[in-house]
Amino acid sequence: MIYGITGNTQKEQLWKPVGELIRWMARQGLEVRLHPDVARGLVARGLLSDDEAAALTAHDLAAEVDLLLSFGGDGTLLQSAHLAGRRGTPVLGVNIGRMGFLADVEVEQVREAIRTIEAGDYHLEARMVLEAELEDGPVPELPWALNEFVIDRSGLAGLITIDVTVDGVSLTRYWADGLIFSTPTGSTAYSLSAGGPIVSPECEVVILTPIAPHTLTLRPIVLPASVEIEARVYTGGQPYVLAADGRSQLIHREGQRITIRRAEHTVNLVKLPGQHYFQTLRSKLMWGVR
Repeated sequence: MIYGITGNTQKEQLWKPVGELIRWMARQGLEVRLHPDVARGLVARGLLSDDEAAALTAHDLAAEVDLLLSFGGDGTLLQSAHLAGRRGTPVLGVNIGRMGFLADVEVEQVREAIRTIEAGDYHLEARMVLEAELEDGPVPELPWALNEFVIDRSGLAGLITIDVTVDGVSLTRYWADGLIFSTPTGSTAYSLSAGGPIVSPECEVVILTPIAPHTLTLRPIVLPASVEIEARVYTGGQPYVLAADGRSQLIHREGQRITIRRAEHTVNLVKLPGQHYFQTLRSKLMWGVR
C-alpha cells in the first residue's frame, strides 16, 4: 500500500502531525508520497530536508498512490476527492478542522487508522456524484460535484427565476436567491443549512433545495438519481453563479439550459470498523444530547 498525503496548507496545525506521521511511517516500512504543496511546506518549516522532499514528492499524486490521506476539514476532503478525480483512488479524511463531517478520523487517531488499514480491516463507501452540462457544452472548470451544484444570484442580481424540468416534465418555477442540487453526501452541507433533509449516503437520490424562495410553499424535493434535471435561469440580464463543491464561475447567458445528472463515476471514501453514518450524526450534530 502506497499512501498519499495532501492537506489544507493554510492551517498551521497541519505541519507537526504530518511531519511526525511521515517519520513514523518510514520506521514502519510504509511507502508515502506527498502533494507538492505539502512537501514545500514541510521543507520551509524544517520538518523535511530538500532531498527527502524531492524523493517523496508526487507529481500526479492520485495516480501514484493506493490511498489518499486528506488532512483538513470537509472542504479539504472535497478538494482531495477532486484530486482523485475519476480514477476512484480511495480517500480517508483526517480531521484538523471544526466539524469534520466527512473527515471522520481525528488527527490523533491517524496512526491507529493506518494500522487498521494495513490489517485489511476497512471498507470503501462509493458515494454518488453529479455532473453538469451547459447548453454550450461541458463545464471544464466544474466537471462534477460530490456535495452539490448551486445556482446562485451574483452580487449584481436580485431574486432570480429558475425554470426546472425533470425528465422533460415541468417541475416548477423557482423565484429565489438560488437553488441547490445536492447528493446524499451533500445533504448535511449547504442543503441542510437551507432547510433540506438529511439523507443517508447509501440512498441514490438528488435533493433540490431552494435558497430563500419568495414563495414559502416551495419546499425541498427528493428525486431519484436516475432523472435528468434541466434548469433555465433568468436574471434580467445580470450574470449569475454556477458552483460545484465551493468552486464557482459566472454565467452571463440569459436562459441557457443547465443539465444536471448523475455522473458515471463515484468517490470512494475509506471507512473503518465502528464508523457508521448514524454515529456521525450523533457526534457531529449532537443528536440525543440533552
